[in-house]
Amino acid sequence: MTINQFMFALFAAIIIIFSILTVTSRRILRAATFLLFVLVATGGMYFLLRFNFLAAIQLTLYAGGIVVLIIFSILLTSHIAEKLDAPSWKKVIPAFLATAFGAVITIITILQYNFPQEIVANGDRTNIREIARSLISTEKFGYALPFEVISILLLAAMVGAIILAKKRKD
Repeated sequence: MTINQFMFALFAAIIIIFSILTVTSRRILRAATFLLFVLVATGGMYFLLRFNFLAAIQLTLYAGGIVVLIIFSILLTSHIAEKLDAPSWKKVIPAFLATAFGAVITIITILQYNFPQEIVANGDRTNIREIARSLISTEKFGYALPFEVISILLLAAMVGAIILAKKRKD
């Protein structure tokens, strides 16, 4: 087993274990912390695949941005020791069926897709000016619109975290 295979297996195990812990934890702060581990391991997976830009975005935006917003929202609006009620079977069974259906569709799609083998022979590097232009461009392959959409996503994450963490007044 090479080091790349070992790291892939390690990141995959971390993602699977902490994903399950995220959705099964009844303490909201622990669930947010487990989600942080999932997002960091996903960034590590991107680094392993040599998608450095995507990995950096994953770590800064999701692991650094959204999870921090969620954790601060929880700390500001909720009691840390509060434990959520266990879900009823009326919610568990449909959630399990939807998860199994999604997993089956994902596995079938991956197995049926013909992944092309591309090898960069000359080792071309991207010019930093091209990256900068594409980051501020509003053209077809520009990133200005996605960054604006991400800012809306961060706002939605903050509002969602406050709503989830807000204590009910019965």
